[in-house]
Amino acid sequence: MGKELLLEIGTEEIPAAFLPKAIRDMDEIISREFAARRIAHGEVKTMATPRRLVLCISDVAGRQDDQVVEKLGPAKRVAFDEQGNPTKALAGFAKGQGMDIAELMTVTTDKGEYLCARKQIKGEDTSGLLPEILAKFVTQIPFRKSMRWADLQLRFARPIHWILALYGGKVVEFQLENIKSGGASYGHRFMSPGEFAVANFADYLQKAKENFVIVDPEERRHLILEQARAIAKERDGVILENEDLIDQVAFLTEFPNCVGGSFDPDYLKLPQEVLITSMISHQKYFPVTDEKGKLLNYFITVNNTRPRDPEVVKRGNEKVIRARLSDARFFFDEDRKTSLESRVEGLKNVTFHSLLGTSFDKVARFRKLASFVASRVMPELAPSVDRAAYLAKADLDTQMVCEFTELQGIMGREYALLSGEKPEVAKAIYEHYLPTQAGGELPETHEGAIVSIADKTDTICGFFGVNLIPTGTADPYALRRQALGIINIILQRNYPLTLDELVGESLTILKDRLTRPADEVKADVLSFFRGRFENQLITQGHPYDVVDAVLETGSTNIPRVQRKIEAMEDFKKQPEFEPLAIGFKRVGNIIKGFSGGHVDPKLFETAAERDLHGAFLAAKNKVLTLLSADDYTAALTALAGLRGPVDAFFDGVMVMAEDEQVRFNRLSLLEEISDLFHHIADFGKIQTES
Repeated sequence: MGKELLLEIGTEEIPAAFLPKAIRDMDEIISREFAARRIAHGEVKTMATPRRLVLCISDVAGRQDDQVVEKLGPAKRVAFDEQGNPTKALAGFAKGQGMDIAELMTVTTDKGEYLCARKQIKGEDTSGLLPEILAKFVTQIPFRKSMRWADLQLRFARPIHWILALYGGKVVEFQLENIKSGGASYGHRFMSPGEFAVANFADYLQKAKENFVIVDPEERRHLILEQARAIAKERDGVILENEDLIDQVAFLTEFPNCVGGSFDPDYLKLPQEVLITSMISHQKYFPVTDEKGKLLNYFITVNNTRPRDPEVVKRGNEKVIRARLSDARFFFDEDRKTSLESRVEGLKNVTFHSLLGTSFDKVARFRKLASFVASRVMPELAPSVDRAAYLAKADLDTQMVCEFTELQGIMGREYALLSGEKPEVAKAIYEHYLPTQAGGELPETHEGAIVSIADKTDTICGFFGVNLIPTGTADPYALRRQALGIINIILQRNYPLTLDELVGESLTILKDRLTRPADEVKADVLSFFRGRFENQLITQGHPYDVVDAVLETGSTNIPRVQRKIEAMEDFKKQPEFEPLAIGFKRVGNIIKGFSGGHVDPKLFETAAERDLHGAFLAAKNKVLTLLSADDYTAALTALAGLRGPVDAFFDGVMVMAEDEQVRFNRLSLLEEISDLFHHIADFGKIQTES
């Protein structure tokens, strides 16, 4: 039975946004390190508060696993001379391995017999390895931003004040510059700042709680929700449970304590989103609604201490929110004095990007693109789409959005309605920003969907056009999210719109802004879309080979691609699929590198050729008709009918005939068959058993 390992890194307050990722990274880093060191262990637990990162591993083995290492040396034929004496090659190998020649063994490989050095490496005591492992572990935890302090070279998210490290209840002694590990922790900075000794993980959790520190973020999360719900219930309401806010306040506190408050009901005349944004984004307050979701004039705050007088805290929070809402009402009243339409000209003073012009320039571009998209998918909506696109960014010129940037689109919708715009136009102004996150809400209206596609396409093509392309994890303009947004809107709406024509039109509109050749940009953008679509399909559970095979055809009609993949996935389960795919691969291998021409039936020399050609022509007409009707399952079934003639052709015909014309004709026939299959997928990429 192994021993328990406990590590706590005590710090100054780490930003809440850093902590969820740090928890995941800690688990991954230590698991990888223990695996590399051959140290067996049980469950890994990682936790965090603003002032501490905690790692606990149960059942850590007392020694490394032993290891047998084999090193191949020279082949036996060169290891000994004709008299059977060791050669210099063998002697050099043995010396390099620190072994006598007699200790080497002979092993048989695919390439023959070789001399081999086999060593058994005994595992070391874990306790002797842990100081190095833990010191390395602390420095490997990645953060969005790290810092140095005092005159130290050590970098961490925030200055480290103490390190608690125990293995089997005994201190693991190591030092990071001026910080020595020990067997004690510290309580809450304000409520119990003193030191307390620790015996093990259970003891640590209990004593931390006695010193007003709840180490487990899930426990803090549960406590916050429990308290907040109870306070809201006292006011005949429920809290607006925003998951991001719950996570954030859980990582802002070590000992959360909720306090309720209220504000003047007159502020409820403001748009509900304004109040919610003020409370959630700016103050980290929980709004309170009735059971139907209507906002009430109450809020709940989460403090990091237990207040001596909750009433004082309540009045302070109310004073803060009152100032915030007063500002919001002022901005709202001032903005209403000017119509939304008249603000469009003001976008000439709002820079979108130095290389892509102003927001006014951007609106002009995606307005044209939106009209193009509408002409393809909903021509009857062209007037309302054009109006929505024209007004889509006008709220960027308002005081409210300048102060509360999260309200862009939302305030555009509100101001549009107040300016007398049609409801569908106002809603599209809000919806054109959707989705705002991966898997987020999509536009409900066609107007919103079309303007969203146009705006996002202009952004992607624009940044690719000036060579500002996402690299690795860096995507400062959220182009990956916007590409997925376009894909999912088109899928949801089943729009008959190809990415090829969409991107091509966008680049034509952008031509004066491009700093790269348009063809090169288009290829890069389409490849970018393919990567996003491919990742999404595979994440959804579609087989990689099927996804790759269908995407390889180059089709950029997203709904059709998805339907082909679903049909291929179902057809792949049928017994006739495997031999069909194998036969197609054989066709593909034979015609690789061949560029054919017209098939001349007069050059056929065998019945198998004529039969295959006849079957192909019959199948071609049927398959193309079914493909035009998007019936991919039936098209695949029709293709499966070629299996017999294809097999008979390969059994009875020598494709690479000596006569050049006959050979060319047979290869051309196979190429035409391959092209027909390629209307659905590149079957050569499908995994088969043989």
